[in-house]
Amino acid sequence: MIKKQSIEDVRERARIEDIVSHYITLKPAGVGSMKGLCPFHDEKTPSFNVRTHVGRYHCFGCGEGGDAISFIMNIEHISFVEAVEYLAEKTGVSLQYEEGGRPAERGPQEVTRSRLVDAHRVAEEFYVKQLLTPDAAQARAMLDERGFDAEAIAHFRVGYSPDSWDAMLKELRRNGFTEKEISASGLITQGTRGVYDRFRGRVMWPIRSITGDTIGFGARMLGEGDGPKYLNTPETMIYKKSQVLYGLDLAKRDIARDRRIVVVEGYTDVMAAHLAGVPHAVATCGTAFGEEHVRIARRLLGDSANPAAGVILSDGRAFGGEVIFTFDGDEAGKKAALRAFQEDQSFGAQTFVAISPNGLDPCDVRLAYGDAEVKKMVDGRVPLFAFVIKSILEGAPLDTAEGRTAGLRAAAPVIASIRDRVLRSEYIRELAGWLGMDERMVYQTVAQSARAPQQIEWADGTPVEEMRSASPLPPRSALKDPIARLERQALEVMLQLPGLARAANAQDLPGQSFSIPTHQTVHDAIRAAGGVLLFEQRVEQLKAAGHTEDVDAKATTWYVERVLEQADGVVAQAIAQLAVEPLPEVTSERQWPYVRGIMMSLIKQGITRQIGEVRGRVQRAAPDSEEQTKLFERLVELENQRRLFDETDT
Repeated sequence: MIKKQSIEDVRERARIEDIVSHYITLKPAGVGSMKGLCPFHDEKTPSFNVRTHVGRYHCFGCGEGGDAISFIMNIEHISFVEAVEYLAEKTGVSLQYEEGGRPAERGPQEVTRSRLVDAHRVAEEFYVKQLLTPDAAQARAMLDERGFDAEAIAHFRVGYSPDSWDAMLKELRRNGFTEKEISASGLITQGTRGVYDRFRGRVMWPIRSITGDTIGFGARMLGEGDGPKYLNTPETMIYKKSQVLYGLDLAKRDIARDRRIVVVEGYTDVMAAHLAGVPHAVATCGTAFGEEHVRIARRLLGDSANPAAGVILSDGRAFGGEVIFTFDGDEAGKKAALRAFQEDQSFGAQTFVAISPNGLDPCDVRLAYGDAEVKKMVDGRVPLFAFVIKSILEGAPLDTAEGRTAGLRAAAPVIASIRDRVLRSEYIRELAGWLGMDERMVYQTVAQSARAPQQIEWADGTPVEEMRSASPLPPRSALKDPIARLERQALEVMLQLPGLARAANAQDLPGQSFSIPTHQTVHDAIRAAGGVLLFEQRVEQLKAAGHTEDVDAKATTWYVERVLEQADGVVAQAIAQLAVEPLPEVTSERQWPYVRGIMMSLIKQGITRQIGEVRGRVQRAAPDSEEQTKLFERLVELENQRRLFDETDT
């Protein structure tokens, strides 16, 4: 068990926006709010919101929400303890454990993500050191021939696995890993005669997660020998090849900043591209670029289905971001481009193909022509649609009527599959020009090829996605009732801006201030936790403990956690949603008038509601009875409160 104070320390240190930004691109969405594409479900319009000073996230599409710890638990598929330990390591928090202040001993059958990451960290250090030994001379020579000096090798942490059956096995055992952990790591293979090293006599490339943890290896055989030329880590608890891109940990910031991702085919191609000034390069790890890779790329690009995506700007970049595939110019490269075409329309960003004139891959281009030619090759990319269509036409004898007809029939289904109607029309015109045929004939043939049912589309051609909100509360913008909207705004500021809510007398709100049942239960949870006064007390505690930076943000994060402890089920989900709901875009200077106006309106609304209720009870009470007298006194008291409130408000 980790001590509660250590968990609180991790929550305070782990800035939610920094943690989430390792996985997706976040963009400002109002004061103290950021937004991006949800990493937990596929979407084209961002609905994943982060409230930085509250320290929480919530997706209004799928309903996922929580703090930095729960985010890591969900996205890395690990336990609460492992997530706390992971964040503690990232943020420099020294954890204190129950029972003697050290981690509890794990059972011999338990294998955790953190232990497997530790095993790969040990393996990486081992392979890097082995590259410097005399036995690795052939490996160093191969890297040198590919144009990589010692500095480049060190930057990418390339290593060497000795040609031994048990060198890695001994290293893992020496570092205290159990047999079950070693078996689960993917670094060892089980044979008929026992266990032995999976990688032997190979050049080793560490494959890292997006956050920089080594989770697997890619290996290349030296010379001729038994086994495949290229060998990767098998699927493990921490390594899923369909969800990993080599080089992404190094490229992610450049990808997000420039909104460009370059997909190459091999580890040396990634190295060559980065060294040549193309730091956006990544590669798949022994598999085709698939659906999971598409999602990773879109999240980093901050992609959205923008009708102007793909338009080339004056600086040579594509508006809305771009995905560039590099392929060999041979038949295999063309087939790879056709496969990429199948995934292309998952991107709002335009997709391109970059192929060198001589059909060389980026590493060979760099060796033969230098760094500048690699950049030139990438910058000379062509739209994927055009490349695919022209590749199909290459096999048709376009100098004959029969050949042109065959080319039209082969290319028509490709154009028919383009969802953007405007772009589809442009390629009909392009195809007519390439074939030298009448545009109306091309249009008719393409229309006949459109076998799929028609989809409802927006004006820009983007398919309408039906997304049922999994959030317990409807979006604030959907609330038509002004009372319901006011109550929502009040709860949002009480959770997100408790200091200002305290100054606006939110602690004086009676329990019956909220008429919507869910709003009432959320308010009950806030009051049960201690109300906005609890936030003020936490601020004083932090200041007394010597905290000087981000005190309000730390106190707000802690305060929301205390409120969540008072609820469960749908109520807890509602609190999580309200804690990250984007507030109206008001400047810091305008926050106080905004909060004060909301709280005063809610208080006045509550007084007015009570006056109406008391008047009804007066009418129902027996004339001249003691009950009626008390109700009259209460009615006068409420009327005086409303009058005083109106005078204060003016």
